Amino acid sequence: MSESPTGQTVLVTGGAGFIGSHLVDALVEENEVRILDDFSSGRRENLNDDVTLFEGDIRDDDLVARATSGVDLVYHTAALVSVSASVEDPLLSHSTNASATVSLLEHARQEGARVVLSSSAAIYGQPEEVPVSESHPKDPESPYGADKLALDTYARLYHDLYGLETVALRYFNVYGPRQTAGDYSGVISIFLEQARANQPITVEGDGGQTRDFVHVSDVVQANLAAGTTDAVGRAYNVGTGDTISINDLAEEIRDAADSSSEITHVDARPGDVRDSRADISRIRDALDFEPTVTLADGLASLCE
Repeated sequence: MSESPTGQTVLVTGGAGFIGSHLVDALVEENEVRILDDFSSGRRENLNDDVTLFEGDIRDDDLVARATSGVDLVYHTAALVSVSASVEDPLLSHSTNASATVSLLEHARQEGARVVLSSSAAIYGQPEEVPVSESHPKDPESPYGADKLALDTYARLYHDLYGLETVALRYFNVYGPRQTAGDYSGVISIFLEQARANQPITVEGDGGQTRDFVHVSDVVQANLAAGTTDAVGRAYNVGTGDTISINDLAEEIRDAADSSSEITHVDARPGDVRDSRADISRIRDALDFEPTVTLADGLASLCE
C-alpha cells in the first residue's frame, strides 16, 4: 500500500459521516485535521476529539472558503447519498453533490491543495459486462448517479485544465461500523438490524442480484493512498473484485447474527442493477491497493 499523508493540514468534508469519520480517525495522529459537516446524516458521536470543526452546509461558499484556507489536502466525502431522495428532489441533489463540488474544487485550486473525491459505481448504471472497469460506458440511472458523474468529470477537468492534483474514487458497496440502517443505507446494515431483532429479512426481487461489498477500512486505505500517490488526475474503482448474491448475503448475515429470522421476498426496485463487480486492476497497479477484509470477517465483526 502507498504511504499515508503525514504532517499536512487536511479537510474532510462529511467528516462525521460513515466513511468520513473512519477516514478522520486514520488521519488525526499524523496530521492537523479539519471537518466540515452539517450533521444532516453525520453523527456528533462520530466526531474525533482531535479535530477542528466547521459546522454547516457544504453549499455555503463562505464556509467552504474558511474551511479550506491554508489546507494541503481535501477529502470530499460530503454528499446527499440517497438515490430515492435525488429522484424526489433533483435540484437539491445537484446543488449538494455537483455544484458544491465545483465550489470546493475552486477553493482548493486557490490553495493549491490536492482533492480526493468520493465518486460512485452509480455512474456506470446497468453494467454491460462484469467486472466493471473504469473505461466502462457511463450511463447513470438517477440524478444521484448523474451528480457523481459530474463530480468525477470535474475532478479530471480540474487536473487537466488547471494542474490541480485530484483523484476520484468510485466506491462500490461500502459497509462497516457506523453505517446506520434506514431507507437509504446499505443493505448489510438493514439486514443486520432485521436479523438482530429476529424480524423477517426482506430481500428485494428474487435475490439473485449480485454486489461487490467492500469494508470501510479498505475504503479508508484507498483514500490514504490517493492522498499521496503520484498517479493523479485519474479515477479508480474501489471494491474487492468479488461478488455475492443478495440471497446468500441474507443467509450469511442470519447465520453470523445467530438469528431465527425468516428470509422473505418483496417487490424488486425499478431499475435495480442486476450484477455489479469492480475491476480493481487499475487501483491495484497504481495505488498498490489490496482489500484485506473478507466479507465473512467483516460480517462477523459487525455482529460482535
